[in-house]
Amino acid sequence: MTDSDTSGARRFLPDAVHESVRPGTALLRLETTHAREGILDGAWWPRSRDIGAELPSLISALTEHLGPVTRVGLDAGTWDELPTRVMVDGRVVHIDSFPVGDDTVLITRGDRDHFSLLVVPPDTSPDAARAAMARAVRADNVTEAEQILIDTGSDTPPTPA
Repeated sequence: MTDSDTSGARRFLPDAVHESVRPGTALLRLETTHAREGILDGAWWPRSRDIGAELPSLISALTEHLGPVTRVGLDAGTWDELPTRVMVDGRVVHIDSFPVGDDTVLITRGDRDHFSLLVVPPDTSPDAARAAMARAVRADNVTEAEQILIDTGSDTPPTPA
């Protein structure tokens, strides 16, 4: 990260972010401090449950900010048809799947170098997604991912207009 990445400046997601963001774009927030003292290192708001469509853009975005990603750990019950590996930007990224139901994705950059991201469900309303993502990236966050989703209403689909 550069100094400008750690300045603490906040960029908020627009209200219609899921509708306005083109497919293949990762909606991602990372903690902006080097301390990494909170439970979570960031948050990801995928557009769908199709991991083949969602994961490459997440890995590309993370690689740009963190360096090469070697493994991704996901909840097997949350995603449609998990592969064992994907090719992203000419690199093989291994996928580990576990039936954990913990609303996170674990990113491995190197040996013992892990990042835990809150996964905001794709059908979450923009306001709830913004709140959950903002809470997850707070440096002093000690709340588990599942509780953040419950507290912000991100664990329930938005009501139709």
